[in-house]
Amino acid sequence: MLLTEYFARLVKVVEEYYKTNLIIDSDLHIDCRTEKIGIIKGTITFIDNSNLFFTEYLDVRYKVEKFSYSFHYQQKDGKLLFRYDNADHKPRLSFTSHKHLSSGEIIQSSIPEISDIFEEIMDYLL
Repeated sequence: MLLTEYFARLVKVVEEYYKTNLIIDSDLHIDCRTEKIGIIKGTITFIDNSNLFFTEYLDVRYKVEKFSYSFHYQQKDGKLLFRYDNADHKPRLSFTSHKHLSSGEIIQSSIPEISDIFEEIMDYLL
């Protein structure tokens, strides 16, 4: 798979949600370092003016590998609703992939796909 193919799949997911009128704006970018390694960034604004900010640093040579990622969803006033990422923490967490909850708690999680993130956001919107 090429990075542009992965990006096209991501764009398709966003377009499907646009059709529901739940997304009012999106800004998506791809930075290809090679045909199979690069960074995808985006900001998506939903009907309630909440925002999803995300970044994925990917290697798709053999399988989709996310070197680093962040999916940060917040209310229009900036209050965190949730964030998935694999950033290092101080003090260190006993797991790499994790989710920040609005309560401030950090829990272990799997690495999400953009479609999983949208499904979770729909729980907030609907």
